[in-house]
Amino acid sequence: MHRTFLLLASVVFFSVCLSGQNSTADTGNRITILYDAFTSKPELTADWGYAALVEFEGTRILFDTGNNAAIFEANIKRLRIDLTRLDLVVLSHRHGDHTSGLRYVLSVNPWVPIYAPADESFLDVTPAAFLTQSADASLPSKMRYFGGKVPSTPPSHGTAWPGVHFRTVVGMQEITPKIRLVSTLSETPGFRDLSEVSLVLDTARGPIVVVGCSHPGIENILSNVTQQIHRSEVYEVIGGMHLLLSSPARVEHIVSELVDRYHVQRVAPGHCTGELVFAVLEKRFGKEYVYAGVAEVLQL
Repeated sequence: MHRTFLLLASVVFFSVCLSGQNSTADTGNRITILYDAFTSKPELTADWGYAALVEFEGTRILFDTGNNAAIFEANIKRLRIDLTRLDLVVLSHRHGDHTSGLRYVLSVNPWVPIYAPADESFLDVTPAAFLTQSADASLPSKMRYFGGKVPSTPPSHGTAWPGVHFRTVVGMQEITPKIRLVSTLSETPGFRDLSEVSLVLDTARGPIVVVGCSHPGIENILSNVTQQIHRSEVYEVIGGMHLLLSSPARVEHIVSELVDRYHVQRVAPGHCTGELVFAVLEKRFGKEYVYAGVAEVLQL
């Protein structure tokens, strides 16, 4: 009887230990891809655009909202994602293939904080400087803005999002000690002066950078991020890298920058990265290349 009791106790003890090890390994930190143009799940709809649910250290973040509100809603419902439990929404930049699902988000969670670049598309009032810094009292009143009498309340600014208040991100903004938003201004021809916000997660293995489209250039985003967070290396890059129209030489240069300059160890590319670049990255990163189609869950 005594030996049987000891044997049972030992089994229970080791079972508890193994259970504890498993729960430690599964931290609940993950990213679920909600919207993109490729998937292995036929029950979900693929479309051009990007959206991902980021769950990290107890904070739930919707990063971008896809290209089509109806498709976004359908994928959300099929994946049984509860948008009422979001802590915040991040819009990486102003393009419709990243913002169009916001109306659906607000229909189920109207008070969720929304962070966006300091871009005119997201402004709801005319900047006060427009009416003060360029003021010239020598002009006749008919040539003065509002007759020379600056309104006490800034006039509303036409926007595609009336009634929505955005929290604009300039430079770096800390959400929690381990979650930051970093805005990078593009100097890329065709996208010059476009601000884009990236999400930076501080993990035990190093920073993970989530990008929407990388219009400023993924190498420039990583340069800005590492300067802002005072780190020289990035563990992982997730999202769109906007290399789909780049020459093979430029692709090789950018991939070498990721590996040699920023010591990126893992990638989970999506959206506008480009199919040819998927192949290059998979060859370069091997097992550390993570497939990130719609419905995939990326453990952090």
